[in-house]
Amino acid sequence: MSTLLTAHSLSKSYGTQVLFQNISFTISAGDRIGIIGPNGAGKSSLIKILAGSDDPDSGYLSKRQMLQVGYASQSPEFPPMSIEAFLLGQVPELDERSALTRAGILLGKAEFADFSADASLLSGGWKKRLDIVAALMNEPDLLLLDEPTNHLDLEGIVWLEMFLKRLQIPYVVISHDRYFLESVTNRIIELNRCYPEGLLQAPGTISKFLEHKEAFLVAQEEKIRSLSHKVRDEIDWLRTSPKARTTKSEARIREANRLINELSEVKQRTKVQEVGIDFSASERETRKLIVAKNVSKELGGRQLFKHVDFTLSPGTRLGILGKNGTGKSTLLKILAGIVPQDMGKISYADDLHLVYFDQHREQLDPNLTLKEALCPNSETVNYRGQSIHVNGWAKRFLFPPDRLNIPIRCLSGGERARILVAKLMLEPADVLFLDEPTNDLDIPTLELIEESLSTFAGAVVLISHDRCLMDRICNRVLVLGEGEHHFYASFSQWESAKKPVEKEKPLPKKEAPKTSGAKLSYKEKRELDMMEQTILEAEAEISRLEKLDGNLEIYQQMGKAHEHLEGLYQRWQVLLDKAK
Repeated sequence: MSTLLTAHSLSKSYGTQVLFQNISFTISAGDRIGIIGPNGAGKSSLIKILAGSDDPDSGYLSKRQMLQVGYASQSPEFPPMSIEAFLLGQVPELDERSALTRAGILLGKAEFADFSADASLLSGGWKKRLDIVAALMNEPDLLLLDEPTNHLDLEGIVWLEMFLKRLQIPYVVISHDRYFLESVTNRIIELNRCYPEGLLQAPGTISKFLEHKEAFLVAQEEKIRSLSHKVRDEIDWLRTSPKARTTKSEARIREANRLINELSEVKQRTKVQEVGIDFSASERETRKLIVAKNVSKELGGRQLFKHVDFTLSPGTRLGILGKNGTGKSTLLKILAGIVPQDMGKISYADDLHLVYFDQHREQLDPNLTLKEALCPNSETVNYRGQSIHVNGWAKRFLFPPDRLNIPIRCLSGGERARILVAKLMLEPADVLFLDEPTNDLDIPTLELIEESLSTFAGAVVLISHDRCLMDRICNRVLVLGEGEHHFYASFSQWESAKKPVEKEKPLPKKEAPKTSGAKLSYKEKRELDMMEQTILEAEAEISRLEKLDGNLEIYQQMGKAHEHLEGLYQRWQVLLDKAK
């Protein structure tokens, strides 16, 4: 498989914080790489270096000649102009008709309905889609995506999965969405200084990688045990204080010191740091915390939801699902008392403690320092009746004391999310309202949040695009859409309900054994024989559409025609491989 790009001994730091050191890897044609790693490991910095928008402190990239790279950022913003005009500006070298055709095809694939919409006013999810389209306008040989699932609803993520699976070019994607990574990758790279080379990589999806990682960690533990035994023996020997310092004994002393240093290095490198997450619940005994009756809301003359009834009790973990714009965040704010409902009644238990997590991080002043955000009023915080110094509180969330004076605006998205989690933990709550709390958080932190929410004694109302989190946490699911709503007992039940019911098929007839060398069935052989003609017809249909005057319907047809053609080429390759 041909090599597109090789990273040689890359290092990057910000101030005193080392992100990564001397990491090397290769990206080849056919790679669909997922990059994971703890917050602050430098994933976004690395992908910017690969895209050419940032430089490493040391090391270099070698690229295939004329390699075109497309890059979609973590938080895209656009100027106030139409979607179509913005995309045309991405390919000034193309004539207008060709550029319009290319933009229309890509926008059709991305399911945009109005090409004249103002790009700057799009929702977060549609900005993500537009940024991916913009990255593809130059027909790159390699696509780089930084957290593409953030701000997408669940249906948007499913769209993105299908979009990437049909893509005919290699890509690198940063994501903490475990289900997404399982679906779209064939190789995983974890960026983490706990590994000897600064990263660990393995072929396959995230589940295969985790098996590989477990084997590596077991081997590291065995190495530590072996080194510890050797070091104990050498220390015992050193304590005998040999009188004659022969060349042989001096060599053994040097070897003993080397072993001691190696053991120290391995222990330090493999030391696992975890965020200390444990949400505080009040000791309330009432079985009804919040009762919602007939709650309805309109926005801009459009009915978001109506006649919603439910009760939140201790132990209830309600997940809210729906496309962007169906009112998920609005309902959460209504329940939290932030915005009023149009109709209906919400009853609260006496002296109810509500805590609200904002997906847009608006609760954080970017000009505050980390210390001021974690500990606003003094040098200590009060956690469950215990006074904890700000240094200790910061360490609990993996912030070293030497970073306490850094402004919040200089922190990564994951680090800002950890600050909000720290603030949540200081407030004893009866009900936690969590609007996309997992954006930017690394996988180990997500797993700790799952564990803490599973044992939280109060009620939780959760909006999240992280299917793994929803599946493991929620014991009730409310789905909003087009003014209607439906309840399900679990996320899995909702997923099953979405799938079309398949008619019961008769058992296949027992076939005679195939003769040696017969790899294709008769139907497949006929399909292969006709494939070239089928592809020519699909290409002719695209040519026909390109000659028509471009409009929204034509562009959408072009998008579907190109997807059909890509599917034919994939099927052709499968049949050819099987026939070999």
